[in-house]
Amino acid sequence: MILPEEGQLLRIFIGESDRYKGQPLYEWLVNEAKRTGLAGATVLRGLAGFGAKSRIHTSNILRLSLDLPIIVEIVDRPERIDEFLKVVDDVVEEAALELQAELEAIRKKLSKYLFSARSTYNYSNLKYF
Repeated sequence: MILPEEGQLLRIFIGESDRYKGQPLYEWLVNEAKRTGLAGATVLRGLAGFGAKSRIHTSNILRLSLDLPIIVEIVDRPERIDEFLKVVDDVVEEAALELQAELEAIRKKLSKYLFSARSTYNYSNLKYF
């Protein structure tokens, strides 16, 4: 699937220990997004946070948590996100959702912003974007 010119960003906030059918919920969400042909999905793992139960989860070694915050971000057209949400609603028992409308995809060929192999140490060739 190609990233649409305009779309939506769906964020699903869950815990690392959340599971569905024996596998981590975040893995299931990404696999389901891929299976249904959505444009893209990313999983972000938080260092610390708390949710509805106000229990702080942290990666601090002194307070090691096995339930760190997880954010699954999914991008596609609004109608495809709506269809995906219907599936997610049947699976996810407890989560926070955020939906950002009017997401504009920006496609740039990044190679024009990078150094050539010969000018690695010549910082005057650097172009900012």
